[in-house]
Amino acid sequence: MDEHDFDAFYSASAARITAQVHAMIGDRDEAQECVQEAFTRAWAQRRRFAEVEYREAWIRTTAYRLAVSRWRRTSRGRRASDRALSDDGIVAAPSETHVAVVAALREIPATQRQAIVLHHLADLPVRQVAAELGISENTVKTRLRRGRAALAVLLGGDEHEPLPGVIGHG
Repeated sequence: MDEHDFDAFYSASAARITAQVHAMIGDRDEAQECVQEAFTRAWAQRRRFAEVEYREAWIRTTAYRLAVSRWRRTSRGRRASDRALSDDGIVAAPSETHVAVVAALREIPATQRQAIVLHHLADLPVRQVAAELGISENTVKTRLRRGRAALAVLLGGDEHEPLPGVIGHG
């Protein structure tokens, strides 16, 4: 993969992947940093990266794992008194709907949140979500069903209707 191809891939996908990772972890700045680091790693390994079939999935997975690692390091390092001073859960977002959905996503289990984001925001088919997460398609479907039901309760909607303006039923 040459510099031109990599730049084109970055330009076409960085914002989309950042939005997806943001939805998964709930922190826009952290998502941006982790996605940038994932692209840096991809560039450093560009010969191997050129052979990756699903490049966006590779970047997204790497960024998500970086975010989880950072969170673990940070949370282990905090004292109990520091934890009480953590952020207030407000997520800066372009619209009220986006803020509500991201806040609701933060309230559901991480496994459901990942499935929802990958299927509905990244627009991946269930088969590809299963492959990316290393789980069965039935497990993905179960997580999607439970995640949509939980989000519907949190957002005051019906689990059988699309969530407002962000996540459809699929």
